[in-house]
Amino acid sequence: MNIIETLDAEEVARVSEGKSIPEFSPGDTLRVNVKIKEGERERVQAYEGVCIARSGGGINANFTVRKISFGEGVERVFPLHSPNVESITVVRKGKVRRAKLYYLRDRRGKSARIAERTDGRGFGE
Repeated sequence: MNIIETLDAEEVARVSEGKSIPEFSPGDTLRVNVKIKEGERERVQAYEGVCIARSGGGINANFTVRKISFGEGVERVFPLHSPNVESITVVRKGKVRRAKLYYLRDRRGKSARIAERTDGRGFGE
């Protein structure tokens, strides 16, 4: 392991100290609790949607969550180790055959559904 990988691993350990990040993949429905600062007060807002992509690695890891809000598609890219991401919860596991689900942007209604994964790779494992 070279110096940069070592520093990256140390930084990930330092930033995610006391925070558990669940194992999730594209196709899973996630609930991301995000800290939002409005003026001087800070509150936590839940953002629930389908994870359509994961990118990067180490401290630079990102994931994209897509949801439909008032009939309009909304996507947010979250840094995995951001201090503004308070917690990530896996609501349900999805069964997909792609790493990037960008095709969901063009779909509406029933064609945008993702089947639930029911094999041995469920919540307990």
